[in-house]
Amino acid sequence: MTGGRGRLLPYLLVLPGVGWLVLFFAVPAVQLGAASLYDPAGSLTDGYAMTWAVGNYPAALRAYWPQFVRSFLYAGTATLIGVALGYPLAYAIARKAGRWRNLLLVCVVAPMFTSFLVRTLAWKTILSDTGWLVGALRAVHLLGPDGRLLATPAAVVAGLVYNFLPFLVLPLYASLERLDPRLLEAAGDLYAGPVRTFRRVTLPLSMPGLVAGVLLFFIPAAGDYVNAELLGAPNQYMVGNVIDSAYLVRLDYPQASALSFLLLAAVLVLVLGWLRRPRGAAAQPLSRVAP
Repeated sequence: MTGGRGRLLPYLLVLPGVGWLVLFFAVPAVQLGAASLYDPAGSLTDGYAMTWAVGNYPAALRAYWPQFVRSFLYAGTATLIGVALGYPLAYAIARKAGRWRNLLLVCVVAPMFTSFLVRTLAWKTILSDTGWLVGALRAVHLLGPDGRLLATPAAVVAGLVYNFLPFLVLPLYASLERLDPRLLEAAGDLYAGPVRTFRRVTLPLSMPGLVAGVLLFFIPAAGDYVNAELLGAPNQYMVGNVIDSAYLVRLDYPQASALSFLLLAAVLVLVLGWLRRPRGAAAQPLSRVAP
């Protein structure tokens, strides 16, 4: 009896999490899929008929493919910038910060204590045409007299980087903090310079944190609509803005549901491609680290 309970214990432990996912993810996803196949000629007041209207998907894609492309372009650009900023920051905190490590981690996490909306509105103030940043850039002639930062793609990408950077830094920090310093010392003993040590030892061993951070950054960035709404203009709207408008303004539930499923499918394909790409061994053998 004890052995049977022991075998069942792992399943009992995951049962609450599975139930949560079924109730708040699987069931809404099924309802969303059903709504995407409703008759597009219906309305919220008169009701929608289930006609298995598969044509809602190509129609939505034909109408809003620029927003789809823009969403992934902005999210991809923001992710690359986030990696360029977040990796050195995570490395500095994990390997060089010493007694300042906890303080720096608090500084990374502290913006998350504030509402996402408030943080984005703060960026709107910083980037406004009458703000100090635009004034300084105009003073040094990096912006023309009528140049602006707000309502531009750069503003939207900057907002995405700022809001989602902690999601990339924290997994990277966890991987780099667990890195065995003896491996770096061994690479040095084998006459590997800092660049070769980073490329052959540090980067491969931190790859799990980098993969997790990229996913945690890219997925919400691709579906975001707040940054484009507050920091951009209609020309910078992403697919999330279209879905928001279809649900809450136009009340076109079939099209909104089809767009949501298309976004989910596109993100899923990209994520699976990223996870399945060959990354080789966790680290190169130390005998191959030296020149």
